Amino acid sequence: MAKCEFCEKGHQKGHRISITRSQVSRRANKTWKPNIKKVKINDNGTIKSVYICTRCLRSNKVTRAI
Repeated sequence: MAKCEFCEKGHQKGHRISITRSQVSRRANKTWKPNIKKVKINDNGTIKSVYICTRCLRSNKVTRAI
């Protein structure tokens, strides 16, 4: 599974609880995946492709190569 190169965000595991929450025993395992894209960035004049989550792209933590 790919991780974000900057914030190290990866997948998370937990339980999906049924709609009727009266019985706690009805749980199912669930995995939440982050929104990760493979983009080309400009790193001190060199262009390389890395996996970055969309939150890091929106907050301008990296400079995209054009």
